[in-house]
Amino acid sequence: MGNDLANDLAGEISSALAARRDPVRAVQQQAYMKSAMPFYGIPVPQVRGLVREIAKVRRPDLTTVGAASRALWDGAQYREDRYAAIGLTGLPVAKGRLELVGLYEYEAQTGAWWDFVDEIAHRIADLHDAHPAETATQVRHWALADTFWLRRLAILSQLQRKERTDGGLLTDVIELNLGSTEFFVNKAIGWALRNYAFTDPDWCAPSSAPTSCLR
Repeated sequence: MGNDLANDLAGEISSALAARRDPVRAVQQQAYMKSAMPFYGIPVPQVRGLVREIAKVRRPDLTTVGAASRALWDGAQYREDRYAAIGLTGLPVAKGRLELVGLYEYEAQTGAWWDFVDEIAHRIADLHDAHPAETATQVRHWALADTFWLRRLAILSQLQRKERTDGGLLTDVIELNLGSTEFFVNKAIGWALRNYAFTDPDWCAPSSAPTSCLR
């Protein structure tokens, strides 16, 4: 029964996305994202809104949300299906739930592109708030991963947390990746540094900050 509910939810979302396709915008999105997977041509905020509307009626529990996200992800024919899969995990019932860490890791690795990873980073930020100790351990593990998308996820996982940012953890995940030749890792480091510098300019002082602040 659980899988039936999840498959029904995933199917309804996918059908709703298909009904809103914009062929002109779809071509533009696919070119911009350099994506082999086609687009429906729906802006991401609209994808999120559609997911929330459908979930408001169906009121899925955590298990259904996780299974539906995986079903949408694995069955995706269009990129918005995967945006919707991530959108499902942003619902209140799923926010900050450690049970979904494995799903986030799977989606980041198999998605293997910045749009997916950067969106998943918001979910890890929620986990930092709800389970800081467990999430810090997980993020430090990702910072050493063979898959550089997981390292990017670790570095970006505290974006926009402002005064809630764990500066020690941010220092650790950045310093574990200093010297990387991977473009998407280095871009993430620069982004994270600039973002947190607005909240704590002193953190980027030579006496306390990651070596990368001195570049």
